[in-house]
Amino acid sequence: LPAAVEGFGPGAMLNIRNWRGRPLPYVPGQTGARHAAAVGQNPAAVITGKLTPMRRITGVESAFLRQHAPGPYKITIPSPTWYLRGYIPGTSDRVYPTPADALRDLTDIVHREVEALVEEGVPYVQIDSIRYVFDYTDEERRREWQGLGIDPDRAIDENVAADNAVVAGLGREGVTFGLHMCRGNNRSRWFAEGGYDRIAEKVFGHLDYDRFLLEYDSERAGGFQPLRHVPRGKTVVLGLISTKVARLESPEDLLRRIDEAAKYVPLASLALGPQCGFASVAAGNEISWDDQRRKLELLVETARKVWGG
Repeated sequence: LPAAVEGFGPGAMLNIRNWRGRPLPYVPGQTGARHAAAVGQNPAAVITGKLTPMRRITGVESAFLRQHAPGPYKITIPSPTWYLRGYIPGTSDRVYPTPADALRDLTDIVHREVEALVEEGVPYVQIDSIRYVFDYTDEERRREWQGLGIDPDRAIDENVAADNAVVAGLGREGVTFGLHMCRGNNRSRWFAEGGYDRIAEKVFGHLDYDRFLLEYDSERAGGFQPLRHVPRGKTVVLGLISTKVARLESPEDLLRRIDEAAKYVPLASLALGPQCGFASVAAGNEISWDDQRRKLELLVETARKVWGG
């Protein structure tokens, strides 16, 4: 998004630190954009000016897929709330007096991009709205935000309102809106821990999306009980297959966990997916191409066993 929108300048987003997992190797002299890419940061993510679109956010990707995709395809866009982390007091407030002012412009920009995708006939649009679990379920992260004067529970409400505004009035036959939540996925490391319990009622119960794509590949994600708050008619994609580690999941374990989730969401409203992307940042994860292929083959085989097709 910063590459397509004027108003972002160099600098790190608010509160991006303390990734968990194996430390990255130190590369002497690696600074600036190279360092930012290595740790999964955008080197120009601070809001420094009026946010104004210069070009389409996903226009190139959409055109390519429309021409070459052999079947239905999906376009993924970050939630506007993610880039609100680029609101830095002392810099951003010279243009936007409050974070809410910046969020309104960010939300409008993403809404217009989704509107353009729908008009082009894109069948599936996914919003990556990771802050729900990235920032507001992990107790350590919550304390960090509170230390900055931000109420995490109020922020959840603001995030829900913004994500709903992104797709407001755009629903139509043949278009699916999905929303993905993530705990961080960078060089096989993660940023946050904690189940969905704290956010489930507010988030699952009030977001106007057709599908929720949820990480469930490790104990960090907690149990399936929070899924009881998912309204009937919505689909939950269970991210049971890890994109972080090469170890191939047990087919029996996948079937067992799908059965467990079906206690809270009807089986017909469940689906199976990877926990996140294999390369959510440019550096990717510590997993080979062959490992990725085997995991996707396992995903398809398991889905056919459960749902047919």
